[in-house]
Parts: sequence; C-alpha cells; structure tokens
Amino acid sequence: MPMQSSVDRPERKYRKSPKVVPLLPQKHDDFEAGKYGASFSGAVFNLSTTVVGAGIMALPATVKQLGLIPGLIMIVFVAWLTESSIDMIIRFSRACKSTTYSGLVADAFGGAGRTLLQVCVVVNNLGVLVVYMIIIGDVLSGTWLNGKHHLGLAQEWFGQHWWTTRFTLLLITTLFVFAPLISFKSVDSLKYTSALSVGLAVVFVAITAGVVIVKFIYGGIAVPRLLPEINDQTSFWKLFTSFPVLVTAYICHHNIHPIENELKDTSQMKSIVRTSLSLCSIVYVATGAFGLLLFGDHTLDDVLANFDGDLGIPYSLLLDDVVRLSYGIHLMLVFPVVFFSLRLNLDGLLFPYAIPIAFDNRRFFLASVALIGFIFVGANFVPSIWDAFQFTGATAAVSVGFIFPAAVALRDTHGIATKNDRIVPWLMIFLAVSSSTVAVFSDMYSIFSVDKDIGG
Repeated sequence: MPMQSSVDRPERKYRKSPKVVPLLPQKHDDFEAGKYGASFSGAVFNLSTTVVGAGIMALPATVKQLGLIPGLIMIVFVAWLTESSIDMIIRFSRACKSTTYSGLVADAFGGAGRTLLQVCVVVNNLGVLVVYMIIIGDVLSGTWLNGKHHLGLAQEWFGQHWWTTRFTLLLITTLFVFAPLISFKSVDSLKYTSALSVGLAVVFVAITAGVVIVKFIYGGIAVPRLLPEINDQTSFWKLFTSFPVLVTAYICHHNIHPIENELKDTSQMKSIVRTSLSLCSIVYVATGAFGLLLFGDHTLDDVLANFDGDLGIPYSLLLDDVVRLSYGIHLMLVFPVVFFSLRLNLDGLLFPYAIPIAFDNRRFFLASVALIGFIFVGANFVPSIWDAFQFTGATAAVSVGFIFPAAVALRDTHGIATKNDRIVPWLMIFLAVSSSTVAVFSDMYSIFSVDKDIGG
C-alpha cells in the first residue's frame, strides 16, 4: 500500500471520511469546483463587501491622526500588503492542495495552528458583527453620546414609540433581514446583495465628495493637516495605533477560499483579489480624503457621527439622513458575508470530525441560531464595546491578515517560496507585532487614564 503523502495528513487527521473533507466548502466529490459556477463579477462584489465594512468609517479619523499625505499613503501601502498576504495564501494553498485557510495553516503548523487560526477568525468576526449590529441600532434608533441622546432615523421620522426602540428595531432587522440572508449555504448566493452593498458605499463617498466640492466652491473648506502633529511621546506612539485600524479595514482573508471554491474558473482568483482591492482602495482613499476635508479637526473616530447636524450647505438634514440610511443598509448587506465564514470556522472548532456543515441541515440551523442570538444579545446589552473591538483588531485581525500568511510563507513546507517570500513576510510580522503591541498598550493606557480621571 502506498504511503500517505504529507500533503494529505493535515486534512485527513480531522475527518473520518477516507477522502479529504475540509472544514470550509471546497472541491470534493459532493462539493466540486464550479458547482455554483460563480462569476468573476460576483466574486469581486462578495470579496469587496467582505472588505468594506465598519472600518471605512474610521478612515477619516485615521488620516487626521497621520496627516493627509502619510494617511493616504498608508491606505495604499496596507492594500499592497493585503494583496501580498492573500497571494501567499493562494499560492501556498495550491502547493499543499488545500482548499481552506485552516487546512493551509494545518499543513504548516499542524492541528494547533489550525485551531489557533479558527479561534482568531471567530473572535474577529464575532466582534465585527456585534459592532455592525450596534451601528445599525444607532442609525435606526439613536444613541447616547456625552450625555446627549442623538435620535435615530426611525425616531426622527415617526417619533419615540415602543416600536422605534433599539431592541424592537434590531429584532425586526434580525428576523426579516439577517435571518433570510444567513440561511444561504453558498457565498455566491449573496452576490446581488453584495453588489448593492458596494454601491451604497460608493453613494456615501459620492455624497461626501459632493458636499466637499460645493463647500470648496464657496470657500468653506479649510486646508487639512498634511503631516502628523507630534507634541509629546504619547502622540508619537499613538501614530502606531492606526495600523491595526487599517488592517481591520482590509481584512477579508477568511473568505478567500469560500469564494474561490465556488468559482467556475479558479485561476481567476488572483485577478479577482487585485480588482477587489483596487476598488476598495479607491473607495478608502476617497473616504479618508473627503471625510477629513469636510470635517477637518472636528472629525470623530466614527465619521458617521459627524453626519448629525448642519453640513453648511442646503438640504443638509436630508443628506445626513441619506448617508446614515445608506450606510445602515450597507452594513445589513455586509453582515451575511462575514457571518458565512464565522459559522464555518466555529463549526470547524466544535465539530472537527463531522461532515461539512453545508451538508448537515440540523447543525447548520443550530449554529446559525446560536450565533445570531449571541450577536443580538451583545448588540443590545453590551452597547459600548469599541475598546474591545480595538483589542480584537490589534490581535485577531492582524493575525488572520498578516501573521498567519507570513508564517506559512516562512515555513515553506513545499519549497516554493520566492525571494520576496523571504523579505515581505518579515516586514508583515514586524509591522503587525510592533503596531499591535503599541496599540494594545495605548488602548489600555487610555482606558485606565479615563478611569483614574473619573475616580479622581
């Protein structure tokens, strides 16, 4: 009997089937490549939707912190790093014949590596989805900020009633928007909602750019800070906190394999990644630049909160409502795409020996209900989790986006690494570890400083 190759061992170890049956949908006898016949455009929209989420609203504040010129350069630089890391994932996955991200990591680092990656994906995606639902609740029902209640769209339009409360509106959204969308078993089924989601992100950029142009014509735009303002040691170290924010804005690595596995022609995946990241980079650069030009030094950490007053042009209130409504719907449509990989990775953690979740209706249903229930409770009863979100962004997100791909490339179990694969991974690891360490300590320092001020 021929010896089993090392390529097969990581996948076979976790399944009872004699065939390679991975944790995420992939190419086997029952789930072969091209079964869904996903198109190039559909894959681009699904990947772009994975990228453009809540992170887009933090970009103007990030650019303000770094200065206009370094901020825009960093957006493009992180896009290049993201493309490089995804390219590593694709190339090394093909070398080890793995059609899952977890299988790739298992090939390089065994079961412990696989488990650690899945934990990072679950933590990152859970945090992201809770934040998404919180923002949707803020848009629809309003929020409290500095002791002042900012009305949501439903309360502005219909007044304050029991059916315009946060709990009720999020329950309606969960039952009639999220539940149907998360019930699909293929990510390609979300291509139309993903296309609409990307379109709504473009609407936000277009409105912001239009307001800036109108105000510029009438001389209402001040010149923004072009370079970072460094007054002391604290302001210097705070610059490093921008890197995890940008990484979080570009994170999409957990959906690379599910999207590729449904393609009619998997050789198109590199072009799909390049097209998607180019589109997202244009949206991000425009958002960062126009957002900073519009609000200047008054730019808030979540720029959506800036669209809550007079923009200095006619029909400001109408434009505010359009921006908030379009972004709220955008997040509703991003939600199921991120949820897709969350459910698959959690299932892989809990049931590593079971058949793929797409073929087990009972497990699929129970996992979906449990996860959506947890996210719903988190969004309603833990409304102030931005600090926790920053911690997950500085740890789980950079691990999924940079540390794991770089480590796989450096491990090079199949001897395919190029010269760049010996240089770029070390750059990724250095930036990820150093910036994340500084970001975590900076966040902890700010939290304890606030607590000390309150106590004093």
